[in-house]
Amino acid sequence: MATFDQNDSSVVVIVGSGAGGGTLGNALAQKGISTVILEAGGRYETADFINDEWASFAQLAWKDMRTTSGSWRVGHDFPNLPAWIVKAVGGSSVHWAGASLRIAPHEFKARTTYGAVPRASLLDWPISREELDPYYAKAEDRMGVTGTTNIPRLPGNNNFKVMEAGAKKLGYKIVHTGNMAINSELRDGRSMCLQIGFCFQGCKSAAKWSTLVAEIPKGEATGKLEVRPNSMVARIEHDAEGKVSGVVYFDGQGREQRQRARVVCVAGNSLESPRLLLNSASAKFPDGLANGSGQVGRHYMRHMTGSVYAIFEKPVHMYRGTTMAGIIRDESKNEPARGFVGGYEMETLSLGVPFMAAFLDPGGWGRSFTSAMDGYERMAGMWLVGEDMPQETNRVTLHHSVKDQYGLPVANVHYDDHPNDRAMRAHGYAQGSKVYEAVGATRVFHTTPYPSTHNLGTNRMSERPRDGVVNKWGQAHEVKNLFVSDGSQFTTGAACNPTLTIVALALRQADFIADQMGKREI
Repeated sequence: MATFDQNDSSVVVIVGSGAGGGTLGNALAQKGISTVILEAGGRYETADFINDEWASFAQLAWKDMRTTSGSWRVGHDFPNLPAWIVKAVGGSSVHWAGASLRIAPHEFKARTTYGAVPRASLLDWPISREELDPYYAKAEDRMGVTGTTNIPRLPGNNNFKVMEAGAKKLGYKIVHTGNMAINSELRDGRSMCLQIGFCFQGCKSAAKWSTLVAEIPKGEATGKLEVRPNSMVARIEHDAEGKVSGVVYFDGQGREQRQRARVVCVAGNSLESPRLLLNSASAKFPDGLANGSGQVGRHYMRHMTGSVYAIFEKPVHMYRGTTMAGIIRDESKNEPARGFVGGYEMETLSLGVPFMAAFLDPGGWGRSFTSAMDGYERMAGMWLVGEDMPQETNRVTLHHSVKDQYGLPVANVHYDDHPNDRAMRAHGYAQGSKVYEAVGATRVFHTTPYPSTHNLGTNRMSERPRDGVVNKWGQAHEVKNLFVSDGSQFTTGAACNPTLTIVALALRQADFIADQMGKREI
């Protein structure tokens, strides 16, 4: 494996190794570009994963201090855990369930399609679905997405069969076992899915795509990619002209280190990426690096979410098989007559007993709660995933007094549901209930949103510099050799899981960076 000198100013430095950073690192290495990935967490290989929810959470989750504000229920129930993401090599691509869906054409043009929604900071993406389609195809091929490029879909487990039966009775048409980046057959040197569950805990069979198993090893094999785990980046530095020149980070022993760079790409998730830019304030950038517009940290999105669970007379064993084993997509259309703009999807979801007890009714107890847990083996469940409205006031800022173990101000995450989000969630709860009641559910209940797993916005793409942080390539409007390479560059959230789009954008960005480096533009 490569090891680059810390004074080597020719390298591209990527902060974060998840779906964006890990994919970008491999793509650049394959082009012969010397690349260093700095990952705040440790490195755990497939054999290290633990099929136990609490132990796995302790091993993989980002548990560093964060704070919350706003009226969202997550801020009340989990004030220091606004997001459930991974702090390890591979980032949250280790933790995700594998759902890989393309953003619909109209969702790239949300402001044009939905119009001026009061209190929403809607903006059209500066790119179209047509522009991204070739990269979607490349991403689907390298990730092995089922239902695309002649790759068979995965089988449906009992949880899906219950949902499918109810969906058909309601007349839903777009119902299947999903487009999943989980091998349904041997592919790319990785196993096929063994249906053992625990998809959120790291895939023990390596059937699920993650940058840990599918991207980083290939990049390292080129001799052009170095991954440094346990490297927490504190700030990005720049020269007198305002071009980034390197990063300062803390190593595993807490010692301050400096890596010089030709290009820096920030891929630390929608919470840590804006935090890093804000913590990189200087005399030239007093409000934070690349934040002359004041847009860094704003327009935070987490998707409209909620869950519907139902209990039946006979066992379902929803936890057996793929966690996100199926989907209903009929409600993802834009149909304002329903009382809201945008749409949502229903995806099967199962949680183990520990997480179900934590999330079903956080802090709750009593007969209603315990009787629900008693029916666990007879339970089916789905997750609602919808397009939430960006709002300028939903944002990530630096806490004025709370600091992390390195003395850096922590991220405060402020979020309030938009009225459109609440109307969409109510509709989703009602439709999800009807799906289960149509096939004999004896009891249906709704759960509030969990700590966020789909964190989007905060460094959004925009055509005009005053409206966002980066351009259509993820390149900072104000700093030519600074890029954002994760979900924080999303202009709007759409009604689907974001990972496929993050990967497609990373592949597209790699082509642009290589081109610009070749032309000496950056």
